[in-house]
Amino acid sequence: MFISFITELKAAGVPVSLREYLALMAALDADLAEKRVDDFYFLARTILVKDEKNLDRFDRVFARVFAGADQLSDALDADIPQEWLNKLADRFFTEAEKAEVAALGGWEKLFETLRQRLKEQTEAHHGGSKWIGTGGTSPFGAYGYNPEGVRIGQDRGRMHRAVKVWDKREFKDLDDSIELGTRNIKVALRRLRRFARTGAPEELDLDGTIDATARSGWLDVKLRPERHNAIKLLVFFDIGGSMDDYIRICEELFSAAKSEFKTLDYFYFHNCLYEGVWKDNSRRHKETTPTVDILRTYARDYRIIFVGDATMSPYELTHVGGSVEHFNEEPGIVWLKRLLDTFDKCIWLNPVKEQHWHFTQSIGMIQRLVAGRMFPLTIEGLDRAIKTLAR
Repeated sequence: MFISFITELKAAGVPVSLREYLALMAALDADLAEKRVDDFYFLARTILVKDEKNLDRFDRVFARVFAGADQLSDALDADIPQEWLNKLADRFFTEAEKAEVAALGGWEKLFETLRQRLKEQTEAHHGGSKWIGTGGTSPFGAYGYNPEGVRIGQDRGRMHRAVKVWDKREFKDLDDSIELGTRNIKVALRRLRRFARTGAPEELDLDGTIDATARSGWLDVKLRPERHNAIKLLVFFDIGGSMDDYIRICEELFSAAKSEFKTLDYFYFHNCLYEGVWKDNSRRHKETTPTVDILRTYARDYRIIFVGDATMSPYELTHVGGSVEHFNEEPGIVWLKRLLDTFDKCIWLNPVKEQHWHFTQSIGMIQRLVAGRMFPLTIEGLDRAIKTLAR
């Protein structure tokens, strides 16, 4: 199998040698992949691919040669983690079962019912449709399903249907040092550059020096300010929850933006903009920046980019207290309007595939709010977004 893998790689135009094949065999003998297909994929790619232009060819050959190997590795690995056995209540529902589960009928009804359940319930409950528990179709609890519910005591979302989360969640900062998988993001961002020379004259002006020397008859060195991108950028990143699926592409965008813009600032938010944003996710419960301070501090010529999937309960946009994590005294849509009214140049980048947007009500609401300036977080979408932002 491994010899045919090397042969097919060479046939696909990926330059691999006998030395690299032997290095891969030595790594497998040392069990560096630990008999896991995902680990073997990264191990083989690291050893056999020397140029990023060949990554796509490698992926296609790997998928063809090792098709079905993931099922084989699962069969060979019989060590089932204890937490899998403990979480028997973690059910998976068919689409037919989901369709049979009705929502309680709105924000007020949901929380009125939750208050009543807290008064009445005296013991743990699992698999039901009423009480606070696990694995059932109740609106309250964990590891079950309900079209509108309050998630209580679950590690992370599975169905992304909760309108409130009764847990303190921790998010991680995006890594701005990530090297891009594609340079096209940087190329697209460069279209937003407008160069100007500002600051102290520190750079040699060669043409000016030659001209001044020729006119004066002696060496007359001229300096000029360094040329910088004059565009000022403020980026808001949605972090945590359903955005965990898009961490990689957001880190690539973050890394590219920091390398392309001298004047760039950023903040994090979760799901929707509210009265506070933050810089450090590990301290977001203690150190936040009031959104009103951002409206007062940053000049109107800043370009604003929101990066988020805009996927949330509509209550987060329309209701007081609608935030999934805290009690917001004003609806999220109010804060978004304030920012849009303050800054003329605003766009929203959405990592969700554009053809899926119409399935989520909140995406449509935000898309209308930003006057159609929502773009998919793809190379083509980013190109359209930057053209809009540069006008």
